[in-house]
Amino acid sequence: MIRIPPSSLRAWRELKRERVADCGIFTVERSVAASPVDEQPHAFHCIQSIDWAQILPITTDGKAVLVRQYRHGAQRVTLEIPGGLVDPGEDAATAALRECLEETGYRGRAALALGVVNPNPALFGNRLHAFYALDVELESAVQNTGTEVTEAVLVPVAELEELLLAGEIDHALVAGTLWRYLRLHPPR
Repeated sequence: MIRIPPSSLRAWRELKRERVADCGIFTVERSVAASPVDEQPHAFHCIQSIDWAQILPITTDGKAVLVRQYRHGAQRVTLEIPGGLVDPGEDAATAALRECLEETGYRGRAALALGVVNPNPALFGNRLHAFYALDVELESAVQNTGTEVTEAVLVPVAELEELLLAGEIDHALVAGTLWRYLRLHPPR
């Protein structure tokens, strides 16, 4: 096991926090914090959201069920894995399986954990819970809502690395989950 020496850094002392924008699925907050070096105050902006979950669904014949959808930030159609917000009172594994069924029509029986990461600690305080599911089965049509239009795409798991390296899958959080899966479960 790698041992990293303890840090000598001290936490910043928050002096004030205020909400500056409510954007529905997230809020933007302004934090004023004192530097641990000189106690001078500095302003920072943080995005607060509930946790997210995503899942890599895999069929019995070794195909990953991916999702194509238009992303407004990138202004293009992307290739990703199913995922979304964890609803209040819902655990992350249940959210991942729900998102899989809604976005692809495939049902997974169990969500197997791949880990938890912070989307970007400089801005976000929430967590992304990553899972995979084996032997998923097509059960229904895609269940899109008015703000989400998705298309399921089946890709052999053995081709995921090539899609990542070619930049066909470029969503950083999705890439992190896929690389972790491939490292822990290399295709045979």
